[in-house]
Amino acid sequence: MAKNEVRLAYSGMIMFLSRLLSVGTGLIFSLMVTRNTTVQEYGVYGNLSDTLSYFTLPAMIIPFWTTRFTARNHAGAPRTGLTANITLSTIFAAIYMLLLPIITSVFHTEAYLTVYAIIVIQILELYTLHAFQSILHARQPHKIAYGFLVFEACKVLIGYILIIQLRLSLLGAISSMMIAYALQLMFYLKLTAPQLQGKIRWSYLKEWLKASPINLYNIAGQRLAALVLIILFIYAGEVARAYYGAALTIAAIIGYSSLLSFALYPKLLSKTDSQDIITSLKMVVMFTIPMTAGAIILSDSYVTILKSEYHLARPVLIILAMNSLCMSVSSVFSTIVSGTEKVDEKAKIPFRKLIKTRLFLAYTLPYIKAVITIPLTYFILTTMAQTAIQAVTFVAAVILVVDIPLLFATYAIARKCIAFSMPWKNIAKYVGASAVMAALLFVIPHPTRIIYTLAVTLLGGAVYILILLPTDREARSLAKSIIQETLRITRLSR
Repeated sequence: MAKNEVRLAYSGMIMFLSRLLSVGTGLIFSLMVTRNTTVQEYGVYGNLSDTLSYFTLPAMIIPFWTTRFTARNHAGAPRTGLTANITLSTIFAAIYMLLLPIITSVFHTEAYLTVYAIIVIQILELYTLHAFQSILHARQPHKIAYGFLVFEACKVLIGYILIIQLRLSLLGAISSMMIAYALQLMFYLKLTAPQLQGKIRWSYLKEWLKASPINLYNIAGQRLAALVLIILFIYAGEVARAYYGAALTIAAIIGYSSLLSFALYPKLLSKTDSQDIITSLKMVVMFTIPMTAGAIILSDSYVTILKSEYHLARPVLIILAMNSLCMSVSSVFSTIVSGTEKVDEKAKIPFRKLIKTRLFLAYTLPYIKAVITIPLTYFILTTMAQTAIQAVTFVAAVILVVDIPLLFATYAIARKCIAFSMPWKNIAKYVGASAVMAALLFVIPHPTRIIYTLAVTLLGGAVYILILLPTDREARSLAKSIIQETLRITRLSR
C-alpha cells in the first residue's frame, strides 16, 4: 500500500465506530444539560448553536481547498490552509462581538448576555478545528476520529465538574464544550505537526480566494435553509426550539452512519473508481436503515429518557429520523459530485469554469430548499400552529417533505458525474432485516429508564445483525474487520 493511500473501508469504519462510542458520551452530556437546565434554557442552548453557525459560515471555505490540494500532494498546502483559517477566525470573532447587542435584542435574550458573549471563543476554535481536520482528511482521515473521541471524553468529564458539581447550568455546558475543543485542537496539532513544516504558499491562497465565492455560495445556501430554526425560535419560542433540539439529539445519531463513507472523498480526489462508491453506499445504508427504524419504533422511550417534559417531542423525532436517513444517503451523492470534480487538479482554479460545473449545480439545491421552506414555515407559525409542539412538528414535516425530492436531485447530479449502480439487492436485505427487528421492538414493552432503553436498543441491534450476517457478504466482511481491529487495539493496549 502506498504511503499516502487512503484506506476506504478502514477509515470509514473507524470514523463510524468512534461516533457509535460517542453515543454513550453524547447521551451522558445531553442528560447532564437537559436535566440541569430549564426547558427555556435548553432552547437558548439550541439558539446559541444556530446563531454561531452564521459566524462560522466561511470556516469551511479554505479547508475545502486545503483537503483537495493536500490530497494531490501540493507542497505547503497544510500550513497555508491553517494560517489562512486562523486569520479568518479573528475577523469573524470581532464582527460577532460588534453585533452582540443587536443579536441579544432581536432574540430577547439580554438576560443571557454572558453566555452569548463567551461563545465567541468557539468561533476561533471551530475555524482552527476545520483547518486541522482538512489536513488529516486528505491523507489520514481515520485520525480525525481519534481527536473526536478526545473531545467527547473531555466534554463529559469537564461537564460533570462544571454542570453537576459546580451547578453552572447553561454556562457550564458552554464552557465544557469550549475547553474540550481546546484539548482536541492540541491533539490535532501534534498529529499534523510534520505536515506543517512546509512554507506558506501565498499563490495557493490567491487561487483559493479567487474560487471562494463558490464555497461561500454553497455554505450560505445551507445556512439560508437553516433559517427555519431561527424563525421557529422567534415565533414559537424557546420551548419549541427545545423540543426540536431534544428530538435532534437522538435523530443525529442516525446521521453518524454517513461517516462510513468519510474516506470516499479523498479516494475520489486521487483516483475515480465506481466500486468505491458502491462500497460506501452499502456501508452507509447497512446502518442507516435499521437505525432509522429503531428510532421510529422506540421514539417514545428515547425522548422520555432525556427528560420527562420532552415526551411530547415523539412525533418530531419520528420525522427527523426519516430526514436523517435522507440526509445520510444524500451525503454520499454529494461526496461523489465534489470528489469527481477535476477543475482544480492543476492547482489553478478558473472561477468561470467552476460555475459551469455540476458542483455548482449541487450547491444550488439548498437555495431551492430555502425558497420553499422559509415562507412556508413563516406562514405555518403565524397562522396555523397553536402550541409549541404543533409548531415544531409542522416545521420538521416541512423540512422532510422538501428534503426527499432534493435527495433524488442530488442522486441525478451524481450519476452525471460518474456511472455507478445502486446496491438494490443489498438494500432489500437491510430493509427486510430491519422490518423483523422493528416488529420485535414494536411488540415488546417500551421502557422509560435509561438502562432498560439501552438494553432494548442493543437487543434490536443484535436481532438485525443475526438476521443479516448469514445473507450479506459485506456485513460479514465489516464484522470481521471490526473484530480484527478490536483485537489489534487490545494487543497494543497491553
